[in-house]
Amino acid sequence: MTLSELILAIMLVESNGNVDAVGDNNTAHGCLQLTEAYIQDAAIHAEEDWTVLDAYDKETSIRIFTAYMHKYATEERLGRNVAAEDVARIHNGGPNGWFKTSTLSYWKKVKAKL
Repeated sequence: MTLSELILAIMLVESNGNVDAVGDNNTAHGCLQLTEAYIQDAAIHAEEDWTVLDAYDKETSIRIFTAYMHKYATEERLGRNVAAEDVARIHNGGPNGWFKTSTLSYWKKVKAKL
């Protein structure tokens, strides 16, 4: 599986690929359902000036996702090789989502789309 395939699966789970999607009481935006905090965190890491509006552009939302993962889904943080499951669970549960039991069901949904 490639990172592109994983991102597509996450998009399907999050919004069925709808770039205009808004969820979680208007706090999650675009096809990847990015929150303002997620976007700001990724922007600081990538030295970009992304805002919530950038979540509605598919290519930019992928860049935001990738920057977030470059910060949090690393071998150094996890103490081992990073798996697709880790990436999906970090996306869903934040920087430490990879070990939160609350993100296991999310991973099952993503895995089913792969």
